[in-house]
Amino acid sequence: MDFGLSEEQTLFQDTLNNFLGDQVGLERVRRIASEEESANTVWAELAELGVSALLVPEDHGGVGLEPLDAAIAAECLGHHATPSPFLGSAVMGPTALSLAGGQGERLGRLAAGELRIGAAFGEAIAARAEAGVSAAGGRLNGRALYALDYGADEYLVADASRSLHLVATGDLEHRPLATVDKTRSTGELVFKNSPAILLSDDPAHFQAVLDAGRVMLAADTLGAAQNMLDQAVAYAKEREQFNRPIGSFQAVKHMCAEMAAQLEPCRAMVWYASHALGEVPEEAHLTACHAKAHLAEVGTFVARTATEVHGGMGFTELLGLHYWFKRIGFNRQALGAPELVREEAARAQQLAL
Repeated sequence: MDFGLSEEQTLFQDTLNNFLGDQVGLERVRRIASEEESANTVWAELAELGVSALLVPEDHGGVGLEPLDAAIAAECLGHHATPSPFLGSAVMGPTALSLAGGQGERLGRLAAGELRIGAAFGEAIAARAEAGVSAAGGRLNGRALYALDYGADEYLVADASRSLHLVATGDLEHRPLATVDKTRSTGELVFKNSPAILLSDDPAHFQAVLDAGRVMLAADTLGAAQNMLDQAVAYAKEREQFNRPIGSFQAVKHMCAEMAAQLEPCRAMVWYASHALGEVPEEAHLTACHAKAHLAEVGTFVARTATEVHGGMGFTELLGLHYWFKRIGFNRQALGAPELVREEAARAQQLAL
């Protein structure tokens, strides 16, 4: 049995990495982070490659691939710290619309990169009904903080009962909210009797969309952490002290070896979690929780250790390590911090109330 990527998936991974390496790069990330360029331009370029259409069924103009293929794309985007609305527009949005049915026109626009969908799930995940969004009579009221992919055309909103709604940006009040990660956009959404389309009132659909988002965040962290490890190893080979590369020092060797040892098993974890989303539904929720929580911890360790390998240079704007460091930190908290996700996993296994 082959537990690796297929030839087609490897080719897709290489193609996307080559494209991002040539067309994005650190300098472009800096421009977008400083608002000298819009991330929408990058997303339009990725849409031409079919990234926006990965999870859209073929009969709606998409590619109709599996969650594992989307996870491969997420890993590549994290590896290059690519600013894009991938999570909402290419994963959570298509997943929710496909589950709801009857949304072929929107799915077609998502596949073509003509529609952007953000996601506001934070209050529903934390079960903060008093601070979240309530629904009645096709209208939403309340507030959602740190909605993902801010600046979208529509938002996928989970209310207090974990029903899924779609709300047009023009029907709500909104403002951007800053986070440590300048490669991602988040915002505050305020609903005042805002008209909404009810996509699903089935909590299982909410969970399926949330699990898909969590696995993609784990894959993004995997890519970002791998990049930081690669940069640390390359730096250790070049930087000299006492007329020797610092990579020859035992302490630095151990730091790099420990990062590699902790990160490598995560790849199989992310691949299986994404595979389970489409092929092993009875394990999807648990494996998504495990992947999200574990990658959050390992990613944090790798980000910190890789920065330490660089010494004082690791904190400078020149190297730009902070883009990956902060991206990993953002992924850690988005769609549930590891402590909350582990509690969900415990409840799923009937190990906690």
